[in-house]
Parts: sequence; structure tokens; C-alpha cells
Amino acid sequence: MSKSENTVVITGATSGIGLGLAEAFLREGYNVVGTGRTEQRLQAAAEGLNAGGRFLGVAGDVGRPESARELFAQAIARYGHVDVLVNNAGIFTAKPFVQFTPQEIEENIATNLKGVLYASQEAAKHMSERRSGRIINITAAIAMQPHSGVPALLAVALKGGVNEATRALALELAPYGVTVNAVAPGVVNTPMHSADNHAALAGLHPLGRIGTTRDIDEAVLYLARAGFVTGTVLPVDGGFSAGR
Repeated sequence: MSKSENTVVITGATSGIGLGLAEAFLREGYNVVGTGRTEQRLQAAAEGLNAGGRFLGVAGDVGRPESARELFAQAIARYGHVDVLVNNAGIFTAKPFVQFTPQEIEENIATNLKGVLYASQEAAKHMSERRSGRIINITAAIAMQPHSGVPALLAVALKGGVNEATRALALELAPYGVTVNAVAPGVVNTPMHSADNHAALAGLHPLGRIGTTRDIDEAVLYLARAGFVTGTVLPVDGGFSAGR
């Protein structure tokens, strides 16, 4: 495998938005390094993608620093360098705040915050040395515009924090030629949402539909190409965050 090709690391690449992103980057000619919690899920994703040596699955818990180190070590050993990191792995739990259990709070913090921080640290070190790279965080439109009908304080708190961290890290890495941006999806048609709820969820978006993984792919690929865009949180939400 030529080490001159572009390589993207995508966390949470075995289903939903992450799997869609893996397919999109493969179509663009990238090597893809995807994470998942189990070897079985990664193997199933690899078989579905049918990308041969252009897809590398790395199992691990994104909320642990050693997983991030291993992820980048394997990516660099296989493909030589990493050009893009997409922090996609996430948990979304919607229910009244007082009903969150301590375990749910810790799990959300580990995946939605620590997972972004540890992977971004590894990316920042590697990309700063190369003086080139893109870090793209997948956050959530509800963190930009909370909704009384969707109680999801953990997503608002953690994804909202990542939105602000995106801007801060963009400033820190700008002198090294590394851009940092985020995409904030509305409700997207993934296995996370039952088909029975799609009509009701569509009503949350002024455009009258829920999003598709292709909608998110297009935004992420734009930011992967854009050399003069950094510190931006791009809503891809059918108008959800525009207001009421």
C-alpha cells in the first residue's frame, strides 16, 4: 500500500454515521482506519465495506488514552501517516435529567468527551509535526439549540463542550497548518432511531425530514478538503438549530 495516499481515522466506524463516513472516504480514495468496541463488529464492517487493504479496524474503548495511542500507532504503521481524524463515536441518551444514572453519566463522559480529547491529542501531535491535517468532530445540533421536547442534558453539556473545544483547538493548531471543525447533525436515519419514530422526529426539523448519513458525509468531506475553514461548527440539521 502506497504511503502517499490520504488516510482518515474514524472513531465509531461500525454502524450509522461512522460506517457511512467510512464508505464515503473509501470512495474518495482514502485509506480508512476505523474503531469499534469489538473485533466482531469491525469484521462485519470490513466485510460490508469490501475495501481489502484500504480498511484497518482497531478494536478498543475510545474513552481510554491507551486506545487512542494504539489507534494512531497502528494507523501510522500501516499507512505511514494520518491526514484526517473524525471523532464520530458517541452516545445519545434522551430522558429527563433527574433520571440519568451515575453509570449513564460516566459512560457519556467517557465516550462523548474523553473519546474526543484522547484521539485529538494523538492527532494534534502527529499532525503538528507534519504541519498538515484535519480534525473533525461530530457533535449534535441539540447542543446548539436545546429543545423542550427532547430532554437530553448530557448531549447538550458534552457535545456543547466539544463545540467550544473545537474553536479553542482550532486557534491552538492554526500555526501548524492543522484545521479543527465540527459537524452538528440533527436527527439522522441510523439504527439509533426506530423507524416508528421517524415521522415525529421529522417534525423537529423545519425542512420536514430527518437527515441521512449522506447529508453528514457531504459536510465532513467538505471540511476534509477545506484549507481556509477552521474553528467552525457546521449544523447539518434541516434548520433545527436556526430557532423556533
